Amino acid sequence: MDCVTQCVKAVIGSSDDDDETNTNMKSQKLIKVKAIVTLKHSDDWLLKNLVDGGIQQIEELVGKTLVLELVSNELDQAANSSEKETVKGSAQCIEEKEDDEQYEAEFELSKDFGNVGAILVENEQHKEVFLKSIVVHGFSDGPLSFTCNSWIQPKHDSPTKRVFFTDKSYLPSQTPKGLRRLRKEELVLLRGNGEGERKESDRIYDYDVYNDLGDPDTSIELKRPVLGGTKQYPYPRRCRTGRKHSDADPLYEKRSTLNFYVPRDESFSEIKQTQFNTSSISSGLTAVIQSLDTILTDPNLGFSSFEDIEEIFKEGFHLPPLRSNDLTFLQKVIPKLIKVANDSQNLLRFDAPEPLKRDRFFWFSDVEFARETLAGANPYSIQLVKEWPLKSKLDAKVYGPPESAITREIIESQIITYSTFEEAIKEKKLFMLDYHDLYLPYVSKVREIEGTTLYGSRTLFFLTNQGILKPLAIELTRPIIDGKPQWKQVFTPASHSTNLWLWRLAKAHVLAHDSGHHELISHWLRTHCVVEPIIIATYRQLSSMHPIYRLLHPHLRYTMEINKVAREVLINANGILEISFFPKKYTMELSSVAYDKLWQFDLQALPNDLINRGMAVEDPNAQHGLKLAIEDYPFANDGLLIWDAIKQWVTEYVNHYYPNPKIVESDEELQAWWTEVRTKGHGDKSEEPWWPKLKTQKDLIDIITTIAWVASAHHSAVNFTQYPYGGYFPNRPTIARNKMPTEDPTKEQWEEFINKPDQTLLECFPSQIQATIFMVILNILSAHSPDEEYIGEKIEPSWGENPTIKTAFEKFHRRLKEIEGIIDSRNENKNLKNRNGAGIMPYESLKPFSGPGITGKGVSYSISI
Repeated sequence: MDCVTQCVKAVIGSSDDDDETNTNMKSQKLIKVKAIVTLKHSDDWLLKNLVDGGIQQIEELVGKTLVLELVSNELDQAANSSEKETVKGSAQCIEEKEDDEQYEAEFELSKDFGNVGAILVENEQHKEVFLKSIVVHGFSDGPLSFTCNSWIQPKHDSPTKRVFFTDKSYLPSQTPKGLRRLRKEELVLLRGNGEGERKESDRIYDYDVYNDLGDPDTSIELKRPVLGGTKQYPYPRRCRTGRKHSDADPLYEKRSTLNFYVPRDESFSEIKQTQFNTSSISSGLTAVIQSLDTILTDPNLGFSSFEDIEEIFKEGFHLPPLRSNDLTFLQKVIPKLIKVANDSQNLLRFDAPEPLKRDRFFWFSDVEFARETLAGANPYSIQLVKEWPLKSKLDAKVYGPPESAITREIIESQIITYSTFEEAIKEKKLFMLDYHDLYLPYVSKVREIEGTTLYGSRTLFFLTNQGILKPLAIELTRPIIDGKPQWKQVFTPASHSTNLWLWRLAKAHVLAHDSGHHELISHWLRTHCVVEPIIIATYRQLSSMHPIYRLLHPHLRYTMEINKVAREVLINANGILEISFFPKKYTMELSSVAYDKLWQFDLQALPNDLINRGMAVEDPNAQHGLKLAIEDYPFANDGLLIWDAIKQWVTEYVNHYYPNPKIVESDEELQAWWTEVRTKGHGDKSEEPWWPKLKTQKDLIDIITTIAWVASAHHSAVNFTQYPYGGYFPNRPTIARNKMPTEDPTKEQWEEFINKPDQTLLECFPSQIQATIFMVILNILSAHSPDEEYIGEKIEPSWGENPTIKTAFEKFHRRLKEIEGIIDSRNENKNLKNRNGAGIMPYESLKPFSGPGITGKGVSYSISI
């Protein structure tokens, strides 16, 4: 449809004058300006309206348009300092392109109107439109830009006019007088009144507890604890939806729909929707589950051989015939996975993960097992052994003796050719994965569930002179349970076949522990979950013209939407994580315990995190001011480059807008924002002493740098290598289904292990359904969208408005390009054995830029998947 045919003359807020002389005099006092409005193109606009209303509706739409009102920065001194009257015009479509539509409106402004500081917008069309930008031409000092990127609802649905401010940023105290009311009123609208159920079209940001993960209306078995708002289960807040409460238990919200509310502007773009269809992912995964269920009469059936596992990547996983619409559905939800071989055969096909392509036996290697603690999907758990002997802090009366079974003699037997025990301790060469005290209280609960088991675990490593970690010992502990005393055993790498297979089985348990810690804590809790309330506070308390809002804004994109999807199908009762991970129905409860015991805002800063884990010490003479405990620690080495680059950029930005600490303290929006982050978003921890104060520029720089790091580099480091390292699930099993053969074995069980140890290992791994479903999920979560925004790649329009900020950003961009080259050179360095060697996948998780798809690199601005 040629939208030019819809154009009508713009309506100007002034009357005609028949007197030619008066008209000429009037024109000398007026400035003519023109606004070019860019809307995102809607492919279904014409089709939908033809279907909905036919020719009559099209006729009704002729002349329907966008109404714009220009707002002056200044007050009207002649009218008792009231706001100047706005100047109104109708924007009509003048051009339709492949990706967007251009509208135009003309205005006549009096010369004493002052600078335009805002535009009010009303949508008189019958459907929402996505307003990308407005540029007003005709001013003597050049065009005036408004970056909008927001959905505008039809006037009949949302009568409140939308306000957009220019790209120039203002602190609250510097706000032009003509804009102060609008600035405050816009924030009030975004906060809402805390009442009622939210509609899909709303733009309300508010808080609630996680009371929608369980589904007691469907079954009492699906009841889960409410997370947040209690001392027993503290938790960050999520976005309030206002849905009706459960009939079975009023503490819960109903899950009658799988289209949970998020503010309209938080939804995925059409490109992102195509890649990750939020409205159908639940049904799509259900279809996969049902299809696999049809094939597998036993949902607990494991793989019969390692060849069968590899066959998935060679021949695909055969699905039963599906109706054509179902197949299209699945293809849309799970891109490039399902391919039709012929009319009667459907395949669930996976690309072989990169490490498997490089080395078929990579997952079997003890060296790789240790290397991935430094350069794998979860580089956040490895820590220095700071105390000896190892000892639990749990109640001995409940859980059994606290002393570890890992003794000095066991350590010495493993390092005898490298070092003495005293030297290892003194030289800080012992490191550990410690999942003992966090998991041990859940062992009894988890073991009541069929098809899974659990231990508390400790895994020790020794740092060799080559700079790589050598696994020394794994301790698995079962607490006092069912009248049985505590059971614990230490397993070590061994040459004898029986002990070697026991070691491999113990490793499988530890890998399941690490996978759970990674997905629930390093990934979900420490990025997705804790950032959502920060996003909510940002929209509620910082005006869109606030410089800190504009600094944070790229780091907020899509997070609330992907978290909504998580609540719908991933972290909910009987969701993907409960199906696939060892804690089963205790999955989210365990993340609440971790939030309570482990999470501190100040420790989310990379340097503080490394110091806290004993992986670094402060050293003013070292690069980044830190000396690493392991020199070749790829995540830390590359991460510190990104951290420093972010901090330098944030420092220059903050110091420009806040030249002295008094401005920080007196910024009412900024102080309200930080107060709300602590007291509402993270209200269950609001009284903790470790929250940073916000009094100086340094305070603000540290806070913003930490948020930016968590939303970008931290998330990217633990997200985009999930499929490369976990796609071949023996490398990172998410569940251990059977206990160790040495724990109270029957004669038959022991003989089965002795006769077929490989079968014992296969039966410990996830079942076929569990493995296949999670491979699908990891494939989706590890892929960059074609519209991904990478840190420092493109300048925000508001940053480009300010020459100082523009220069600082260009410096930031150049530094990130330099970091790309540094990381490439490190990966080529043969002396860095944790990132270079035969069959080893280079460490690229923190390379700033990437293309779409599963690349194992690319630092997204935000938690976008």
